[in-house]
Amino acid sequence: MKVLLVGVGGVGEAIAAIARPRPWVEQVVLADYNLERAKEVQKKLKDPKRFPAEYIDASKRELVEKMAKKYKVDLIMNACDPLYNEPIFDAAFNVGCNYMDMAMTLSTPHPRRPFEKCGVKLGDYQFARAKQWEKKGLLCLVGLGVEPGMADVFAKYAEKRLFDEIEEVGIRDGANIEIKGYEFAPNFSIWTTIEECLNPPVIWEKGRGWFTTPPFSEPEAFEFPEGIGKIEVVNVEHEEVLLIPRWVKTKRVTFKYGLGDQFIGILKTLHMLGLDNKETIKVKGVEVAPRDVVAACLPDPAHLGDRMSGKTCAGTWVKGKKNGKPRQVYLYQVADNKACMKKWGCQAVVAQTAFNAVIGWDLLEHGAWKGAGVLGPEAFEPEPFMEKMAEYGFPYGIKEM
Repeated sequence: MKVLLVGVGGVGEAIAAIARPRPWVEQVVLADYNLERAKEVQKKLKDPKRFPAEYIDASKRELVEKMAKKYKVDLIMNACDPLYNEPIFDAAFNVGCNYMDMAMTLSTPHPRRPFEKCGVKLGDYQFARAKQWEKKGLLCLVGLGVEPGMADVFAKYAEKRLFDEIEEVGIRDGANIEIKGYEFAPNFSIWTTIEECLNPPVIWEKGRGWFTTPPFSEPEAFEFPEGIGKIEVVNVEHEEVLLIPRWVKTKRVTFKYGLGDQFIGILKTLHMLGLDNKETIKVKGVEVAPRDVVAACLPDPAHLGDRMSGKTCAGTWVKGKKNGKPRQVYLYQVADNKACMKKWGCQAVVAQTAFNAVIGWDLLEHGAWKGAGVLGPEAFEPEPFMEKMAEYGFPYGIKEM
């Protein structure tokens, strides 16, 4: 398999590191706007022929197409901030190769009732073109990171193996990660974090469909496994709520994230000051997006691994019935930062996201997953994916609630 990896930040580096030991991965092109960053990752991998480094501007579709043609790739892997999803997605279609991302095309809040009704939903741009992809025999596999991705696979597995009837599927994410030396240092892309945390969260209910609520709504205490403990989680906009109802029979789908009071307070302040704005403004004759300035002022999550400690947990809580009796389970994966740094040289949050994409490559390369059109992880058999998780060093757990 030949892959054009667009974006070599923390997750992109982890994808390349996890793919490196796999002999069926013939070549991964490390393409990034910051060529020095791509070369930094290339140097770590110690195989420049197999991992060539290239400059690319992901906002320019024609440049992505040119790079895909140059290397005759089988798959374009989008590891950029979702701002660039549309040109990368369109480039794959035009070139005629498969496409995969870990976050779908962006949403736009409802212009009049943003905390009640959906406007443009996550992934709408991609799903609107599903028939074109299917007709062309190409696969666009959306949302195959950890959340979305692994969490969606868990939801399908629960439907197939653990429940006769599902009342609710709720993605629950929490961690006890600490970062030394910084008062505030997000362990994931702050650009993406601002987008998903300050947009109106989406909920899906049978008979009602998709609707929205105010950010950080419906707080609840959730007990996370393996020593992480009880954490307050709140509603956040996320792809699983847009994906799971398409392929899993349930009455309700939610996504809740353990952000913490400090993080929520900072996000609210950024919003109040207009620093979450992704549109450019003029500052002393220079066009700049406030959100890009915020991202530039904070440490790069890709270089925080040696300052981080603790564990991060991603998983899917499912409530329903089995054999006529009520049942609740939590299917999860816990990544320990120390173990991830030792094995992959990457911090836990990005490694936990990245391994799912590489498993997806594996399943496509070897024919365990097949399809055409725009599909989420739930559209495929969950067992082949879950069977490979331990092999890749990220075993899953199942906890009866």
